[in-house]
Order: sequence, then C-alpha cells, then structure tokens
Amino acid sequence: QVQLVESGGGLVQAGGSLRLSCAASGGTFSTYSMAWFRQAPGKERESIATVSRTGGRTYYADSVKGRFTISRDNAKNTVYLQMNSLKPEDTAVYYCAAGRFIIMGLMVRPDDWGQGTQVTVSS
Repeated sequence: QVQLVESGGGLVQAGGSLRLSCAASGGTFSTYSMAWFRQAPGKERESIATVSRTGGRTYYADSVKGRFTISRDNAKNTVYLQMNSLKPEDTAVYYCAAGRFIIMGLMVRPDDWGQGTQVTVSS
C-alpha cells in the first residue's frame, strides 16, 4: 500500500491556474499508474486524468482536456496536476490515486487514495 498526500489546493478566480501535487511514500512509485479524481458537492467522484508508470502516456476526461496536464517525477515520488483556465464548475475536492496495474485509459478503480484537497473557483 502506498500513502498519498495532496497539496496545492485553494481558492482561485475563474480563468486562473493552480498546480496540485501528490507525494507518495511507502511503495515503489515507478510501479504505480497514477491518477487524479475529483468530486463536486452532490456528484459522484470522477476520474479526470491518468498517467502511466513512466509518464509516457496520459489520458484525460473531456471536461478537462486541453486545460489540465498530469505529469509525474519518479525521482521525487510525486505526481502533479497543472490546472489552467479554471472554471467555477471545476470546484471540487481533488483526490490523488494509485493503481498497481498498467493503464490503457482513464483509471477507474485505484488501489490507494489520498485524503483530498479542496479547489474552489470563484466566478
């Protein structure tokens, strides 16, 4: 099991940017596919971005494609989510997730979760 700790959330105006980070410990980071999910109030948790073990493949939900970028630094055991052109509908709790499997699309059922970080976008 890997422990995941997110940081970087906060309040931002529409059109602004934020970068989320997720630090992993307790496992061999490079063997995990990594992902970001989010959950808005009253809605189901959704998978929005996934990156392969090496970082060579990335996948995005249509709702964030072209605005968000997922990346990872295996030397630092960290995955990032760069969020640009933020919209009020991006307001949610954002979760980092890890999967001990090869991914060929958006991650659906992670093995491990972080505790989440709040992102609020004001209009």
